[in-house]
Amino acid sequence: MIWILLFSAQAFSQSLSPQMRLDSLLSVNQKIQRNDSTKVKILLELSRQYIYMNNEDKVEEFTDKAIDLAQKIDQKKFSATAYYRRAAFYHGNSNHQKAEENYLMAINEYAAVNNLNRIGGTYIDLGKLYASIPDYAKALEANQKALAIYEKTNNERDRARCYTNISDIYQDLGQQSQALVYLKMALKLFNKKDEQSSEAALVHHMIGRNYLEASAAELAKMNIRSNDKLRLALDHFSKSLKTAEALENHKIVASNMRSIGNVYNELGSKEFALNSYLKSVDLSKQEDDKNEYAASLYALGNFYREEGDFGNAIVLLNNSLRVAQENNALDLERNSALALSDIYEKERDYNKSLFFYKKYINVRDRIFNEDKEKEVTRRQMQLDFGVKERDFLLHQRLTDGELQRQVLLAQRQQQELILKKQQLALSDKERSLQRLTFLKKQADLEIEREIQAGKFERAKMQARYETSLRDKQISKQEQQIKFDWKIKIFLTIAITLILLAALLIFFNQRKTNRLNKIINHQKRELEQLSRVKDRIFSAVSHDMRVPINSLISFIQLLEAGNIEQEKLNRYAASLKHNLAYTSTMMENLLNWAASQMQGFNPYLEQIDVSALLKEIQQALQSAADEKGVNIHNQMPEHIYGKTDSNMLSLVLRNLVSNAIKFTPQGGNINITANEADNRLQIKIADTGLGLTAKQINHFNHVGHLGAGVTTLGTNREKGTGLGLLLCRTFVGLMDGKITVESNSPQGSVFIIELSKES
Repeated sequence: MIWILLFSAQAFSQSLSPQMRLDSLLSVNQKIQRNDSTKVKILLELSRQYIYMNNEDKVEEFTDKAIDLAQKIDQKKFSATAYYRRAAFYHGNSNHQKAEENYLMAINEYAAVNNLNRIGGTYIDLGKLYASIPDYAKALEANQKALAIYEKTNNERDRARCYTNISDIYQDLGQQSQALVYLKMALKLFNKKDEQSSEAALVHHMIGRNYLEASAAELAKMNIRSNDKLRLALDHFSKSLKTAEALENHKIVASNMRSIGNVYNELGSKEFALNSYLKSVDLSKQEDDKNEYAASLYALGNFYREEGDFGNAIVLLNNSLRVAQENNALDLERNSALALSDIYEKERDYNKSLFFYKKYINVRDRIFNEDKEKEVTRRQMQLDFGVKERDFLLHQRLTDGELQRQVLLAQRQQQELILKKQQLALSDKERSLQRLTFLKKQADLEIEREIQAGKFERAKMQARYETSLRDKQISKQEQQIKFDWKIKIFLTIAITLILLAALLIFFNQRKTNRLNKIINHQKRELEQLSRVKDRIFSAVSHDMRVPINSLISFIQLLEAGNIEQEKLNRYAASLKHNLAYTSTMMENLLNWAASQMQGFNPYLEQIDVSALLKEIQQALQSAADEKGVNIHNQMPEHIYGKTDSNMLSLVLRNLVSNAIKFTPQGGNINITANEADNRLQIKIADTGLGLTAKQINHFNHVGHLGAGVTTLGTNREKGTGLGLLLCRTFVGLMDGKITVESNSPQGSVFIIELSKES
C-alpha cells in the first residue's frame, strides 16, 4: 500500500508546479511513519525537489535525514545517492569545499556497496570540480582513479570520457601535444562503439581545437608543421560537423561552424568565414545553450569589427554582451566590452568607448577576484583535507589502542593507568602538534592572502591609474577635437567668403568684359555707319550737283530761245538720263535711311517669288534689250517664300540692275531658285566684269557696311553706291542671308537664302 502511495504521489507530482509537487511529497512523507527504504526514497525525493528550488537549508535538512535513516537501516546505496546529489548541488553553486566533501563521502558509500561504475562517475565529477578551481594535479589524479576503475570493469565508453577529461586538463595547461595523445585514445574507443556517435563528433571537434590553439613548440612535439595546423584543424572540424549534422545535434554543429569560421578567417577566406559565422549564430540561437549563442554572436561581431563593418559589429557585440551578462559568462562579457570600446574609439566616440572600457575593467576585476577566491578555496581545501586526514589518523590510532586494551584488559590491569596516561600525553602532544601545524598553515594562508590582497590592490591601483590616464587622454582629445572643429568652422567660413568674393568679382569682371565687347562692337558699327554716311553724303552732294546744274543750264537755254531742235533733243535726253539716275539714287537713299530708323520692321508673309521676279524682269527688260544683255529666268513656277514683298522686290531689282550694268553687250544673266530644308535659295549669275577676290571677301564678311563707292558700268553707266548696301540690309531684316562668289569663267553670282515658312 505504501509503495502504491509513493508511486502515485510521484506520478501525480510530475504534472504539478514545483511548489505543488513539494507539498504532495511532504504530505506523503507525513503519512509514512515506518523507517524503511520507502521513507528514505521519499526523503531523497524531497531533497531533490529542494535542489530544483535551490533552497540550501532544506537540501541540507532532508539530505541529512535521508543519510541518517539509510545508515540506520544499513542501506548505503541510498546514503551514497544522497551524498552525490548534495555534492552536485554545491558543485553547481560553486561551493567547492562542500562539493568536495560530499563527493568523497559518496565515493566511500559507493565503495561500501562495491558500485564501481558509480565510484568512477563520482571521480569524474570530482575531477571536473578540481579542474574548475583549478587544481590540475588533483583533477588529473581523480580522472586517473576513475580510469583505473573503468579499465577494471572493461567500461570502454567511460574510459573514453576519462581520456577526454584528461585531455582538457592538458589543453588548459597549454600542453596540446599531450592532450592529443589522450584525444586519439578516446576517439579510438568511441569509434570502436560507433563512428557516427555524438561523442566521436565531440572528440573530432576537440582535436581540431587542439591543432588550432597549439603553439609552434607544441606543434613541433607533434611533428606537425605550422603550415599544416589549419588544414588539420579544418579536417577534424569538418568530420565533426558531418557527424553532428547526421545526428541533428545542432549544438555541436553550431560550435563547429564557429570554429570553421575561425579557420577560414585565418586562411583569409573572408566569404567562407562569414557564411560559417552566420550559420553558427542561426543554429545556436535555436538551442537552449545561451553561452554557445553568446560565443557565436561575439565571433561574428568580432569578424565584422576586423573587416571595418562597425555598424553590424556594434549590434552583434551588444547582443553578445547582453546574453553573456544574463548568463554570467564573464570571459565573453569581458571580450565583448573590450571590442565595443575599440570600435567606438576608432569611430572617435570617446564617451561610449570609455563607457565600455570601464565595463571591461569591472568584468576583468571580477574575473581576477573569482580567480583569487578559487585560489584561496583551493588552498583552504588542501589545508582542511590535511587537518581532517590527521584527525582521521589520530582517531584511527585511538580506536586501535582501545581495542588492544580491551583484549589485554585481563592481563594488564596494573598497566592500564600508565598506558592511559601515556596515550593521553601522546594525544595532547599530537593535538598540540596538529594545532601548531594548523596555526602555521593558517598563518601561511593569511600571509598568502595578504600578499594576494596586496597584489590585487596594486592591480586595482594600476587599473585606476590607467583609467585616469585614459580619461585625461580622452579629455585632451575631446578638447583637441573641439578646437579642431572650431578651426574647421572658421576656415570653412573664411574660404566660403573668399569664394563668394571671388565669384562676385569674376561675374562682375565677366559682365564688364561683356559690356565692353558690346560697347566696342557698337562703337565699330557706329564708326562704320559714320563712314558710310560720309561716303553717301559725299556721293549725293557730288552726284546731285551735276543733274541740277544741267537742269539750270537747260532752263537758261530755253529762256534764250535760240537753241536748235536737235541740240534741244540731245540736251533733253541727257537731262532725262541724269534725272533718272538722281531719282534712283534718292529712292535708294530714302530706303536705306528708313531701314536704319528704329522701329522699321519688315512685314513677312508667304508670297509667290516667281511672280515677283517676272514683274521685275518686265520692268528691266527694256534696259537689258537696249544694252543687248539676255536675261534667262529659270526659276520654276509658283515658288513661295516667307518674305517682305517690297524689300525683296528692291533687292532683286538692284541685283538684276547691277548685273545689266556690269554685263557687256551679248552677255547673259541667269536667274535660278532651289528649295531645300525649308529654305529658298535664289541665284543671280552674270557674265560681266565680276568682283575681285578682295571685294568678294569684303562683301561676305559679317558686319560689312561698305557703301558710297560706285563703279561705272560697261557702257559708262553710273551707280548710286547704295544698291548692295540696301540688299544686304534688307535681306538681314528678312532673316535671310546674301553672299557673292565668282562665276566661272567670268562674272559674279549673288546668292540669296530665305525661309520658306515661319
